[in-house]
Amino acid sequence: MKLKGTASLALLLTGALVLGACTSDADPGDTGTQAGGDTTTAAPTEGGTDEEPGDNGATGDSVEACEQPLGITESADGEVRYTAGPGNWNGYNATTSGTYSTYNNAVAGMMFSGFMYYGVDGTICQDENFGTYEVISEDPMVVEYTIADDAAWSDGTPITINDYLLDYAAQNPEWLVPGFASGEDSDAAAVFDHISISLAQKAPEGPQGEVDGKTFTLEYTNPDPDYQLNMSSTLPAHVAAEQSGLTPQELAQAILDRDAETVSQAAEWWNTGWIYQPGELPSDMAEVPSSGPYVLKEGGWQAGTALTLTQNENYWGEPPATKEIVFRFLEDAGQAQALQNGDVQVIQPQATVDTLPQLEALAPAIAVETFSTLTWEHLDYNFLDSSPFSDNNGGHALREAFALCVPRQGIVDTLIKPIDPNAEVLNAREVFPFQDNYDEVLATSYPDARYDEVDLDRAQQLVEESGVATPIDLRIGYRSGNQRRTDTVAMIKSSCDQVGFNVEDINAEDFFENALVSGDFDIALYAWARSGQITSGSNIYTTVGQQNNQGYSNDAVDEAFRTLSGTLDEAVQLEQTKIIETNLWDDLFGLPLYASPGVVAYDANLQNVRPTATQSQVVWNAHQWVAAS
Repeated sequence: MKLKGTASLALLLTGALVLGACTSDADPGDTGTQAGGDTTTAAPTEGGTDEEPGDNGATGDSVEACEQPLGITESADGEVRYTAGPGNWNGYNATTSGTYSTYNNAVAGMMFSGFMYYGVDGTICQDENFGTYEVISEDPMVVEYTIADDAAWSDGTPITINDYLLDYAAQNPEWLVPGFASGEDSDAAAVFDHISISLAQKAPEGPQGEVDGKTFTLEYTNPDPDYQLNMSSTLPAHVAAEQSGLTPQELAQAILDRDAETVSQAAEWWNTGWIYQPGELPSDMAEVPSSGPYVLKEGGWQAGTALTLTQNENYWGEPPATKEIVFRFLEDAGQAQALQNGDVQVIQPQATVDTLPQLEALAPAIAVETFSTLTWEHLDYNFLDSSPFSDNNGGHALREAFALCVPRQGIVDTLIKPIDPNAEVLNAREVFPFQDNYDEVLATSYPDARYDEVDLDRAQQLVEESGVATPIDLRIGYRSGNQRRTDTVAMIKSSCDQVGFNVEDINAEDFFENALVSGDFDIALYAWARSGQITSGSNIYTTVGQQNNQGYSNDAVDEAFRTLSGTLDEAVQLEQTKIIETNLWDDLFGLPLYASPGVVAYDANLQNVRPTATQSQVVWNAHQWVAAS
């Protein structure tokens, strides 16, 4: 049977690969719009659809959120220029531990097609131009994938099961690396440097089908509500095989046969062969074919300056609107000037009360959009014994005292509403205010709105009840260079110092790499980027979660995520979400603040730039951008 899908929004990383969750040290601007000179506010679409996967491509809340065909038959001459901010591109394979980055994923989005992508409101959209998928069995859960007959790499090689077999093998399944994906052997060393092990864990047998085939199945150990995210785009297995002394068929058959020795031959190339020194593309461009509308342009990489992609002449889908796209590497501070000068045509800088008027002043030549993103700001307590908030120190009483002195509404009113007038205090972690079930979840998990207003008298009383001597040094950490977070900490200090805390701003450039992972903080201030994945909150809130940096543990939360991760029943998913949110509020895991505002600005003569609240960034449909004629 075929099941309808729902894009119940959760946490993820997105790009060539869809993963679990990621921190955000800046507030991304993930939008765009039709050409024009006015400033407008875009919100995620709330519409509904009864279509099943494949009917219109959408498996979420809104068909309109997906890419709209433009009927392009020929690419316009010229280029479009975009910057995702500072950084650099350093690898065709964007799924290794050393290459997973904003820039690599932005570029990968233009070079690789796959079964699904995210619409502008987080809707999961099937790319039927690439292929289709459907659940053909519920017990056990089996999904069948069919790649379009004409889907092929730019060198003419058909895209087949072979490519997906390699993507599965690269996630180090048990037969390749015993004890690694299961976690049973802490000393097990990965063969492939892949940042995900999702397939190896959820569908340990991997894709099943005939070598060189266009159809394959994937059987899950347990029902997986996030199954749509497990198969998207992939790398060219024929290149990895040939560079490793194998034929594509030999490599594919070795994976099907569980021949670990043969499969391991491809690991070195997969890990390092597609990673390059700045400005140096491979001498043989056949190593980097494309399955998307653009390919790497020979000689098109200037280290530290720009990377150019050019039209994939052999792309079977709608051709790109403009023949070339240039990715510029620009620091945030210089983006507005670069836009004004015409060095770039689209930017999405951090949305601040200073950035917005600077961009608005460039109208009507420049169009500006503000909007709410699916990235949300939060304050997280440290539960480790080194923190005053641990249960062995001030415990719940001290956590509640802090919650009652943090001016959440004041932070939103002062720092966010000048950018997004519709902004509101966020009171959930797994759902957003624009979702239909937000109020229902809050009615169960947070019915009394007990931390919505500052109560300094009660906060001071709770500080005294905690038994911790005052003043209590309270270190709030975040990555430096973010003025909004600096202002947030200043507002918290002004309020919370009145009840016995001594708030210290311990921002650092390496906060994520050091203090956050080592637990050297009392409160962490940062953002999670959300979109699409239903269960990835388990990485953060469960006892063994890979991103549980606070030492938090709650058996009820662990059990709720286990149930959530094993059901396709939306009613059960909703009930488990209520349980999770209730416990996170009761324990005071942390304080959600707001959905981060986004801003994008672009040449008003540029058409088809579309808003997206997701982490895919405004570049998600850059292949449709074109200057008005």
